[in-house]
Parts: sequence; structure tokens; C-alpha cells
Amino acid sequence: MMWRASLAALALLTAGATPPDAGRYLDAAAFPDGLAILPPPPMPDSPAARLDRQMFRETRRLIGSPRWRIATDDVTNEPLNRYGCAMGMRLDAQTAPIIARLLDQASVAPVVDPVKRAYQVRRPYLDEPAAPICEAKTAHLASNGDYPSGHTAAGWLEALILAELLPERAGAILARARAYGESRAVCGSHSLSAVQAGYLAGAAAYAALQSSPSFRHDVARARAELARLRHRTDAPEATICAAQAAALAERPW
Repeated sequence: MMWRASLAALALLTAGATPPDAGRYLDAAAFPDGLAILPPPPMPDSPAARLDRQMFRETRRLIGSPRWRIATDDVTNEPLNRYGCAMGMRLDAQTAPIIARLLDQASVAPVVDPVKRAYQVRRPYLDEPAAPICEAKTAHLASNGDYPSGHTAAGWLEALILAELLPERAGAILARARAYGESRAVCGSHSLSAVQAGYLAGAAAYAALQSSPSFRHDVARARAELARLRHRTDAPEATICAAQAAALAERPW
């Protein structure tokens, strides 16, 4: 088990409540094995490893650019804010509490964390300490393995859920999720290979969540909440969305 359930969560389980591990939809054992699904990280000095190093160095040219600022925002922004332009709706945890809770409870950790622990791949900036990245170089960041990217996996899972809720906006939502993963390499916190593996990990977690009745129940509730909000919620500011689109149109590699 990846997590130890709290006494409160155990009491809920005894009463027949779900989900199992505190605040999550599925027990960790119900998720597929990330080590079996994800390819191994690149071998040292392999073409893929050399490409990772090349991409880290080349993306330093984006420092200070609008794309760099998006990557910086993507370190800590909330999903409903991040996908607002793609959704065409301005939502937050106060206006859309059911959707916000759904995204918060859906986890990629049971897929991502065992892979990180198994490989312990160094983050790219650790081999080039003078090169800047877009977030603080903390001890926690350095000790939390590069491969796969947890941010990318979580972003892809969130986007798949939002695309299910808003199928007519699925293309824009998934494109923003791809860019969110790319932000991790633009930032310099993750290698290209870690980002690519993150998309796969997020998809695996989404597939596993389909087996959770609690997840499916909350998706239905979120869809109903969205229907209520659709005609009562402002669209994001057009100038902000246009600037974001222009910045993301510049491909980082």
C-alpha cells in the first residue's frame, strides 16, 4: 500500500463508505503497475538520454519569454484556472466545488510514485547546476525523481476528466494538457522523456478510475453542476486567452 489509511478513513470503510485510502477513489492496489506500463527511462548515453540533455539546454533560450512565464505559472496553478481558456469558462473551487473536488480526489500517485522510487532518475538541472529553472531548486525537488513527471501525469488525468465533462471542448482541453506537460521541460524541472512518460501514466490512472463507483458517481454530479453553471458563468478574459494561445503556439522543440 502506498498510503496508510487514517483511523477516520478506516472507520468509514467499516461503515461501508468509499473511497478507500483517505480522500481517494481507489485503493492503490487497484491501479495498474506503472513499472509494467511505462517504458524504462533512457539508458545513460543512449540517443534518448542525449536528446533529453539537448532539450534541456535548448529550452533555456525561453527564459524570460511569455512561454517561460506560462511554465512558471504551471508549477502551482489550479486545474480550473489552468484550463479556463480551453473550457471557455471561468470556474474555481468556490463556483464549482463538485468539479474541483473531483479533480482533487483523482490521483496519479499509485501509478507514478513506484516508478519514481524504482528508477530514481536525476532531474536534468542537477547535472547543470548553473542553468536556471523556473521554480525553486529545493531539496525536495532534487530528491523526488525525474521520471515520470507527476505534474504531467496529473495534468493529463485532469484534462481527460474535463474532456469527458465537456466533450465539445475536448480538443482544446487536451491541447492545453499537452502544453502543461511541455511546461515541465521548458521549466527545466523534468526531462523530455519524463514528460512523455507522464502522459502515459495519467492515461493509465484515468482508465483505472473507471472501475470506481464513487468516481463515476462524482463525474455524474460534476456534469450536472457544469450544466447548471454553463449559462451563468463568465468566459475567461479574451485578451488573456489570446496571449496564452500566442505563447503556446511557439513550439518549445
